[in-house]
Amino acid sequence: MTVLELLEEIEDIVDTAPGLPLTGKIMIDSNELLEIVREIRLSLPDDVQQAKWVKEEKERILTEAKAEYEKIIVEANKQAEYLVNTHDITLRAQKLAEEIRIEAEDYCKLLKMRTYDYVDKLLYDMQAKMDDLNMKYFGEMFSNLEKTFEGIGGVLQNNRDEIKEMAYRTQNDEDLMVVGSPVTEE
Repeated sequence: MTVLELLEEIEDIVDTAPGLPLTGKIMIDSNELLEIVREIRLSLPDDVQQAKWVKEEKERILTEAKAEYEKIIVEANKQAEYLVNTHDITLRAQKLAEEIRIEAEDYCKLLKMRTYDYVDKLLYDMQAKMDDLNMKYFGEMFSNLEKTFEGIGGVLQNNRDEIKEMAYRTQNDEDLMVVGSPVTEE
C-alpha cells in the first residue's frame, strides 16, 4: 500500500470508531493503528529514494554540461590553431574562439539554471506534498510522525536553499571555470 492509502485507512478508522458518550472522544484499536503507522514508516524510504535520484540526476546533468563545455573549448582551440596562418585569419580566429567560449559558458550556465529550476520544482512539490499530508492527516496523537515530516521538510528546504545558492552563484558567474586563455596577437 502507498503512504496515501495507509493514511486514508487511518482516516477511515477514526471516522468509523465508536464514540464515548459526553466526551467527544473515540475508541480505536491501538494495535491496528500502530500497524498502519509501521507500514507508513516502511513506505517513506521510497520518497527519500526519489529525492536521492533527483540529486543524482542533477549531478549527471551538470557533468554532461561541463563535458560539453570542455569539448567546445577544445574544438575552438583546434580551429584557432588551424586559422593562425595570416594576421587577418588570426584576428578572426581569436574573435571566433571568444564567441565560442562565451557561447559555451552561456550554454553551461543555462543548463545549470534549468537543472536548478527542475530540482527546485521537484523539491518544492515534494515539500508541498509532505506539508499537505501533515496538515490533513496528523494531529496531536501523531506527534512522532509529525516530527518526521518536519525533518523531511527541513531537509527539502535546505536542499532548495542549496540549489538557490548554486543558481545564484551560477547567475553571478562565481563558479564558472575558465579553460585556456585567449589567443594573443604577436
